[in-house]
Amino acid sequence: MHPKVNAEIIAIGDEILFGQITNTNAQYISAQLDKIGVHTIQQTAISDSAEAIQEGLTNALQRADIVLITGGLGPTKDDLTKYTLAQYFNSKLEINEEALAHITHLMVSRGREMNELNRLQALQPTKAKYIKNEVGTAPAMWFNAPDGKVVIAMPGVPFEMKHILEHQILPQIKTMFNTESVIHYYIKTIGIAESALAIKIEDWENSLPQHIKLAYLPSFGQVKMRLTTTNSDQELAKQELKNRAEEILPIISKYVYHTGSDIDFEAIIAELLQQNNLTLAVAESCTGGALSALFTNMAGSSAYFKGGIVAYLRSIKENVLGVPSETITQYGIVSEETAAAMAIGAAKVLDADIAISTTGVAGPSAYDNKPVGTVCIGISFKGEVFTQTFQLMNMRETNIRLACVMALNKLRLILNEKGIGLK
Repeated sequence: MHPKVNAEIIAIGDEILFGQITNTNAQYISAQLDKIGVHTIQQTAISDSAEAIQEGLTNALQRADIVLITGGLGPTKDDLTKYTLAQYFNSKLEINEEALAHITHLMVSRGREMNELNRLQALQPTKAKYIKNEVGTAPAMWFNAPDGKVVIAMPGVPFEMKHILEHQILPQIKTMFNTESVIHYYIKTIGIAESALAIKIEDWENSLPQHIKLAYLPSFGQVKMRLTTTNSDQELAKQELKNRAEEILPIISKYVYHTGSDIDFEAIIAELLQQNNLTLAVAESCTGGALSALFTNMAGSSAYFKGGIVAYLRSIKENVLGVPSETITQYGIVSEETAAAMAIGAAKVLDADIAISTTGVAGPSAYDNKPVGTVCIGISFKGEVFTQTFQLMNMRETNIRLACVMALNKLRLILNEKGIGLK
């Protein structure tokens, strides 16, 4: 057995504590450490003060083998990380010539003049290993702490941190620490609640060996099950997890849309469309563009996604999508009949094989004599139309996200009925 290696992540910045920005760096770092068998045992956010940094670092080194710090390495007076770390490790600060040359080159190449603040970014603690920031001006630093532990300080700018972590920090950690690989296997479900799922697979869960851990990870309309183990033989471990997962598929197959990797639901739908040369369009009312964004956020979506129409007003539904006025008058804007007409119109206007429509009451107030959370989905599949009504929650943002998931799942089920699946 390899020794367990623990890490703690410290994010420095009042803007995180004030809720002005989300600490996405900690999430990303934890995910990358997990891939190389390093366990993140704590994430901490602290203020921009020397006292907080020193106290946070002292506490972290009592718990973890690796401490990764982000933030506070910029050139302004509120960036105290470098100076505090130098004091903490009883180190002098000196201009690092390699850092200075890189910063100078970067400024000149961007058409900017070098100033004193830029020059101060080349100051480095003499006891720290200089780590070049190839995409920015603030270098990272690596300190060797007592008992074989390490402290690594990186810039807080996400794209700079990610580049440094991936290309320089992680390879050095893998070389220095002897860890086992952590292997995950996912069973992704939709249309069943976490508690109901747990009851269905209770006997199987109780039969899992101690070295395999199961976690339930619910999200909007979905439950992701994660099987985890550690092993120096990754392929053997993956096969063992796969075999275990296949034991319960007959019990829950109607709810499972993917096994193996941790891929997003919309990416599965996108793969289905691409593999079967199908094009998609959307007409959105209550989701207001959120459904379109799920696809356009993915690279390469132009291969299958024709476009979307946010038909929020009745006039847009009628004049752009061609929804008959009498349909809306008779059945209402929030109705399966209107959803069907919207889908037919989107498929025609955008010349797509498939069109999805959404119309509903996201909230916070009832509308069209329908309670908050009423959502009607329409799907046009090569001229054939399907509809369904869902009663969701009483929270606007949640309803928008759930409506997108329900619409995509309705499409998935239709494609399955048509014999269209992943190849």
